[in-house]
Amino acid sequence: MQKLEANANADGMGTFKYARCMDTLSDEASRGITIKTTIKRFDTDQYDVSIIDAPGHKDFIKNMITGTSQADACLLIVSSAGGEFESGLDARGQTMEHALIAYALGVKQIIVAVNKMDTATVDYSQDRFLEVKGEVVRRLKKIGFRDSAMHFIPISGWAGDNIIQTGDNLSWWEGHTLVESIN
Repeated sequence: MQKLEANANADGMGTFKYARCMDTLSDEASRGITIKTTIKRFDTDQYDVSIIDAPGHKDFIKNMITGTSQADACLLIVSSAGGEFESGLDARGQTMEHALIAYALGVKQIIVAVNKMDTATVDYSQDRFLEVKGEVVRRLKKIGFRDSAMHFIPISGWAGDNIIQTGDNLSWWEGHTLVESIN
């Protein structure tokens, strides 16, 4: 992980240090986007999990469909950052298109990780989390997802908050961490 972080910092892409675990093409590293589908395996307390990292960028939607067609459940990462969340939901955004494709391909369980809770526009705000969650729930229901199959988690991928442990920044959160939700 330290080597990936050092390489990301050297490329001026320090905020993408964790993406480097999955994004292995030089074009992915230089552009800061996922291009090809990558599968990585890890163990939780209860399961052997295969994560399929599928591209989010509209230019690589065919690769996203290929990856999603192999999935049993979906982990949808949604930005809580001001402006980013809204643009992900606008007519050209990819957030709901990806959820719709997953649902159409038979994926009926979804974990929504509300990311970037650490940004200055959010500052770990419970109100912002609830705002994002409310809008995404409304839209996922229109697609066909059931309440019982939707799980929402506030996270900071950058700071690692609520990925494995809750941490002090999300002291208001009483739900599961991301790894616990996968279990």
